[in-house]
Amino acid sequence: MMMSREQFEEAVADALDAVPGELLDMLDNVVFLVEDEPESGEELLGLYEGVPRTERTWGDLGLPDRITVFQGPTLRMCTSVEQVRHEVTVTVVHEIAHHFGIDDERLHALGWA
Repeated sequence: MMMSREQFEEAVADALDAVPGELLDMLDNVVFLVEDEPESGEELLGLYEGVPRTERTWGDLGLPDRITVFQGPTLRMCTSVEQVRHEVTVTVVHEIAHHFGIDDERLHALGWA
């Protein structure tokens, strides 16, 4: 699947727009990024890096948490623009959930894996 960086970033922005405002307002010290590929070489669609809110202490409010959506792996697994947009939305919700301390097992059970 081919998609420009601008189109992919627009899909990420649209996914964020679809998240209820009340939930976005609860995000604390988080930045969203788009990268081409994960540094690990894994086929990750997204990555949360930070300290989940459920585990924070007063000393944890330094650099912002990072939620990264990876364009390369997403485009390689998708065959249409609609599928890309769906996977980006699932990825954004999945990584936001990690910010709130929800683990992969629970996300799988909820259908957000």
